Amino acid sequence: MKPKLFILSLFIAQCIFGQPPQSADFILFKKNSQTIGSYHKGDNIAFTNPDKAYIEAMITDIKNDSLFLRQFIIQQVPTNLGVYMLDTVGSYRYTYHYNQIKAIGRTGPKFNLSGSAASLVGGGAVLAIASGVVYLADREKFSPPLLIGSLGLMGVGYLMAKVGGKGMIIGKKYKLVYVQVANNKNL
Repeated sequence: MKPKLFILSLFIAQCIFGQPPQSADFILFKKNSQTIGSYHKGDNIAFTNPDKAYIEAMITDIKNDSLFLRQFIIQQVPTNLGVYMLDTVGSYRYTYHYNQIKAIGRTGPKFNLSGSAASLVGGGAVLAIASGVVYLADREKFSPPLLIGSLGLMGVGYLMAKVGGKGMIIGKKYKLVYVQVANNKNL
């Protein structure tokens, strides 16, 4: 009976004293008027700041319209066995007002997906036109797989252009809404 009572008292003590009071404030991410995401304390966020720098960080707190962030610097370090392991070298702390977030996701230079899509569409179009010219000039040398492949390249390029890797820019279509939850424990 005594071990059960001890375990029960540990459980009750953990429930009462175990966790410090947490802020319940959070940020809603909306597209038009529909909520498509939310950010709470402990979540990771990836955004572009006003200086067009891309930041991926963990939210350590949300208070008074501000996000308190911590970004970790992770580096590969060789071991004695000749393999690499990931090691946290350091961290940065940031504070941003939620209105300072210009876009969710990366908007700056990374891999130029739209340029690659344009190259695929352009190359596919040139190959399709060349295949059509070969068909008109000499039907024996015409290659249907080449025409199908060039049209496939154009399709892949079009899909890449549509999907795009652009961030969701805060403005007319997307917006962030700060939600402050009142703490009425003292009443």
